[in-house]
Amino acid sequence: MNLSGILVIVGPDHFEASVESLNKLPGVEVHRTDVATGRIVIVQEAENVGAEVEGLKRIKQLPHVTVAEMVYHYCAEDDHILESQSEEIEQLTKQVTVPAYLDN
Repeated sequence: MNLSGILVIVGPDHFEASVESLNKLPGVEVHRTDVATGRIVIVQEAENVGAEVEGLKRIKQLPHVTVAEMVYHYCAEDDHILESQSEEIEQLTKQVTVPAYLDN
């Protein structure tokens, strides 16, 4: 089981609809919202790293989502399973680009 904390930012005109859309996604639960800033904090539960990344991609493709970035990751698998995913994790790490404003 993998858990990810994801920050989603949407425009104020579509805030409530975006929260509803997020809550309908499998494995996604909205935990905090701030209408003034358009920020929505969600937790996503996924079976493995691949499903976790696919879930994040699905969130990024929702209408009116300006930003969706994973800010926390937890893997509750034992060491043997984690070792078997090391190549998959390495490939995903190569795909990630850090926004310039965060790369200090």
